[in-house]
Amino acid sequence: MSGFVLADFSLYNISLWLHVSAAVVGLGATFALSVGFPLALKLDPRHLPFVHHLSMDVNRKLASPALLLLVVTGIYQGVDSDTMGKPWLGITFAIAIVLGGLQGAYFVPTDKKLAALAEKELADGSTTLSEDYQRQAQREGGIGALAGLLIIVAVFLMVIKPGG
Repeated sequence: MSGFVLADFSLYNISLWLHVSAAVVGLGATFALSVGFPLALKLDPRHLPFVHHLSMDVNRKLASPALLLLVVTGIYQGVDSDTMGKPWLGITFAIAIVLGGLQGAYFVPTDKKLAALAEKELADGSTTLSEDYQRQAQREGGIGALAGLLIIVAVFLMVIKPGG
């Protein structure tokens, strides 16, 4: 059994585990939101306020803490592995900052506004929503797709590490 190691519980590997877990759990949950809105619309528009409240909670309680953990562990790993000056890492950090900004400055306030608007418009038993609501919801969906693409680009950069 010489040379057989059960596990490498180094600080770096614990950091890497936290980093990957945060990406999967925190950011992975945002991808599930992309099916929530169309499903709610298909089933019954009265579910749309719930979808907006769910999105706010996912962003506040999963995605935002995950991004913070990703940045902290990413900095540690970059310093420990001497990759802080690499362009792929800088781009990945920029993506994390953009995503955090979008969450705080756009997604959470927009979902709060759209939830209230949908609740108000559906309060009388109507099943149709205004053009204003639909336009804003469609814009949020488009920006959500862009955010998803940014996440995929960041994962690509971290796995491939172009330029070493």
